[in-house]
Amino acid sequence: MKTFHNHGGILPGTSTRREVLRAASALALGSGCAGWSLADTKATGGAWPDKPVRLVIAGPAGGSPDMVARALSDQLGRSTKQAFIVDPKPGGAGVIALNELLQAPVDSYTLLVGVSSLVSEIPHIVKMRHDTRKAIVPLAELARGGIVLVAAPELPVKNLKDVIELSRASKDGLSYASYSPGTMSHVAGLIMGQTTGARLTHVAYKGSTAGLNDLMGGHIPLMFDGLATSLPFIRSGKIKAIAITSPQRSPLLPEVPTFQEQGLPQLTYTGWLGLWANSALPADKQQAIRQTVLQAMDTPEFKSTLAGAGFEPGTHRDSAMLRAELLSDYDRVGKVLQGTNLRP
Repeated sequence: MKTFHNHGGILPGTSTRREVLRAASALALGSGCAGWSLADTKATGGAWPDKPVRLVIAGPAGGSPDMVARALSDQLGRSTKQAFIVDPKPGGAGVIALNELLQAPVDSYTLLVGVSSLVSEIPHIVKMRHDTRKAIVPLAELARGGIVLVAAPELPVKNLKDVIELSRASKDGLSYASYSPGTMSHVAGLIMGQTTGARLTHVAYKGSTAGLNDLMGGHIPLMFDGLATSLPFIRSGKIKAIAITSPQRSPLLPEVPTFQEQGLPQLTYTGWLGLWANSALPADKQQAIRQTVLQAMDTPEFKSTLAGAGFEPGTHRDSAMLRAELLSDYDRVGKVLQGTNLRP
């Protein structure tokens, strides 16, 4: 998935810092887990956990990270016979949760569940005390999903070519919504305009809900949004999906082609929800946690919960691979935003 991740755009006017924080903090995903054996933990340097574990959530109660964390904690609790405490810390675009993790003892009993944009996107728009590229490490990719370009139901377009041609033919081009400036949902429109000549004007919203409401009401023609939040409205016919940024078609929306299929490989991206630790945590402890969590992710219950929430299961990519993608996406987003007035 990645390759790019979560919600954004260029502001036609101005936006307060508070608006940006509120919108960015809405980013997220969702659900499932289980599986642990003594043999596995012996192989990774000792049993984990042997006491309750706190999962700090970068987002509000009921949001995607919270739902995924609760599903995970349920499965891990059953398999390890230990308590997993879900502790939502919303606000500050994830910065509050991040600080909570980094101020806790580095002992593997305080972990964070949050979106990949904590590293790849948020630092470009929010001033942070810590450099997330160095301060935290992804232990596992729990869930993933692409960004989908959706259109108002009455907009006379069926595919990406139609959207591009209509934007060029319209006197003022077409406007598109994002769920927050500076995120993938904003950057995707910039890339599309730069690479195809489409005339697109960004309008930033405070999260997906407000943007989707205006899209369904015909007040804005287009939106780049996370698949999880758009999926129910796509299935009900209240909005129509044009293209998705994932490398392959989503099994949750198999009839919708990718941007790559429609001639725009530059818009290949997948965002993900991960389990994170303080990067100072010793490698053997990181591995013990990872092995336990991967088994939980492979359970049918966890995968079913993800599908119900509009997410695909995370991959088993290791921390080094995930980090390499994060750094690549960080650079990619930064370059696209250079011509805007967005600064942390």
